[in-house]
Amino acid sequence: MAETTVNKPAAKPPSPTIENLKTIFKKLRKNKAAMVGGYLIIFFVIVAIFGPLFTTGSPSAIDPTNRMAPPSADNWFGTDHQGRDIFTRIIHGMSITLYIGFSSVLIGAIVGVFIGLVSGYYGKKVDAILMRCMDVLLAFPGILLALAIVSVLGGSLQNVIIAVGIFSVPMFARIVRGSVLAVRKLEYVDAVRALGASDTRIIFRHVLPNIMSPIIVQATLRMATAILTASGLSFLGLGAQPPTPEWGAMLSAGRNYMWDSPHIALFPGLAIVIVVLAFNIFGDGLRDALDPKTK
Repeated sequence: MAETTVNKPAAKPPSPTIENLKTIFKKLRKNKAAMVGGYLIIFFVIVAIFGPLFTTGSPSAIDPTNRMAPPSADNWFGTDHQGRDIFTRIIHGMSITLYIGFSSVLIGAIVGVFIGLVSGYYGKKVDAILMRCMDVLLAFPGILLALAIVSVLGGSLQNVIIAVGIFSVPMFARIVRGSVLAVRKLEYVDAVRALGASDTRIIFRHVLPNIMSPIIVQATLRMATAILTASGLSFLGLGAQPPTPEWGAMLSAGRNYMWDSPHIALFPGLAIVIVVLAFNIFGDGLRDALDPKTK
């Protein structure tokens, strides 16, 4: 009796599971710098949520009798040119900074991932049109593109988020497109397509979950760029408007007093540097941990 051969559909690459997450965490834990960055990010989030509950007074409270006071037991980071407590303003500004970063990266990721999925999956004319649009956006330096968008929309916190989100779109789109081009030719995608699955189901159920690693890494690294860009726009007066305790605006206000009271600009500047550095080193470590080629 002749044996019948059954052709099984190609196996789908394993999606993230608890075991995979444990493996990723073990690889991440070996990178001490990345762990420090991760702990700092957790600390920043906790401070942003609960920090304002432990500060006394309003971040906008003015005390003309205590202007430009140096750091002391009463004012840990000193006071600014209007007598406002810098420590209180930095703590309240933490939530604003992280809100800008998360919101703008979320906007850029949603739009960019969708464009990259469609472009990479369908290819041909769709790919050519979408990628040429992304090339136009990439032709402008990020800060200049964001500056132009905010100049048109007007200076406000919401417009900064929109501007930073728009200039983040091309990076997500190109990364996702490249990943989709590699995944769409794998056997499990052909098998699912042969079973009659729709393009929408294939894209969002089978392709997207298997390209999440580069998206997560890009989002983490993009947080640092978004925060730095938003602070730069606020420094130029196009972001959060006074008396909002945004770090870039605080740094801009303190630059006029660098010689007499350097602490006014020093502490907001250090806050920006530490947050950006934390996201950068954590993103680098996360990229190594999610890379299947590393052991």
